[in-house]
Amino acid sequence: MGAKKKNRGAPAPGQDGYVFARNRRALHEYHVLDRYEAGVSLFGSEVKSIRAGKTSLVEAYCQFIGDELYLVNAHIAEYTQAHSRNHLPLRQRKLLLRRRELDRLRDAVSAGGLTMIPLSLYAKSSRIKLELGLCRGKKQHDKRAAIKEREQKREVQRVMRERDYG
Repeated sequence: MGAKKKNRGAPAPGQDGYVFARNRRALHEYHVLDRYEAGVSLFGSEVKSIRAGKTSLVEAYCQFIGDELYLVNAHIAEYTQAHSRNHLPLRQRKLLLRRRELDRLRDAVSAGGLTMIPLSLYAKSSRIKLELGLCRGKKQHDKRAAIKEREQKREVQRVMRERDYG
C-alpha cells in the first residue's frame, strides 16, 4: 500500500480554519474598516446543519437588541434528522463578544453611518465562529474602480504566465 498524502490545501470540514460560509457580496458592497471574531449561540440541529454546509450569509446583518448583539437574517437550513427538535431557519442568533467589544461596536454604529456585516462562518477549535466586519457602504464609482483594479491584476498575471511558459 502507498503512503498517505499530506493535506496541503484548504482544511477539511471540521478542522480549524474551515470556512462553512462566506459572504463574498459584502466585500463588493462595503469597505471593511475593522474585523471581529464572535462566537454564535446555536442549537445542536443548527451546528449539524452548518457542518453539512447548508447555510447562507448573503442577506445577513448584525443588530443590537437591548444590550446584546444578534445575527439577523442568516439562513441555516433545517437538519432533516432533527424531526420535532428542529430550529427555525431564519431565527435571530445571539453573538458572543466581550462587553468592551460590544460597547466599541455600539459607539461606532451610532456615531456615523457604519454597519455590522457577517463576513464568514468558520470552525475554530471545535467551535463555530463568525467573522464580523464593521463596514461602510461603497458608492457606485468605488465598486467600478474595484472591478477595474481586479481586472488589471488578472491581466498582468496572465501576461506574466504567458511570458514564463511562452
